[in-house]
Amino acid sequence: MTAALEVFATFGYRGSTIDQIATEAGLSKPNLLYYFDGKQEIHTRLLEHLLDRWLAPLKSLDAKGEPIDEITAYVMRKLEMARDFPRESRLFANEILQGAPRIMEQISGPLKSLVDEKAAVIKSWSDAGLIAPIDPYHLIFSIWATTQHYADFDAQVSVILDHRAASRFEDAAMHLSEMFRRQLRPSAT
Repeated sequence: MTAALEVFATFGYRGSTIDQIATEAGLSKPNLLYYFDGKQEIHTRLLEHLLDRWLAPLKSLDAKGEPIDEITAYVMRKLEMARDFPRESRLFANEILQGAPRIMEQISGPLKSLVDEKAAVIKSWSDAGLIAPIDPYHLIFSIWATTQHYADFDAQVSVILDHRAASRFEDAAMHLSEMFRRQLRPSAT
């Protein structure tokens, strides 16, 4: 799967071939096709594996934890994933930008169920006054957007930050932590 990730992340789904994946994997094309029916199956399996990894940080959001700390920890885990798995992030983003044709079932099933579950947790925290009133779905979308940006648009971020590019993830962690903590802090009554 590492070979497929490298090829798909470099050339996209349409630009990738079974021959490229086989070469990257050090296999013959017939040998690769012994294990997979074709390019679509390889891509779909890779995306399903990535989705499992992508959902792990959200799964760890603990309803019994301190709400602001739990949400901020989730933000940090997502930012770490953007730093540590940029190819995976771009591959997933490209699939979504194309309308998720190969993983719509996973998005409308397990992903939606998990987001619904965690949105209910966040709403319960908001309803209890433990965090400021907030739409939990848009909070989750905002976390995804602000963290994955550093992987999906790394070329842009690195050029704009210029000499500060080396510390971009540390700087982003401080900024995002403060931003979300301020947004989530309940008003003093």
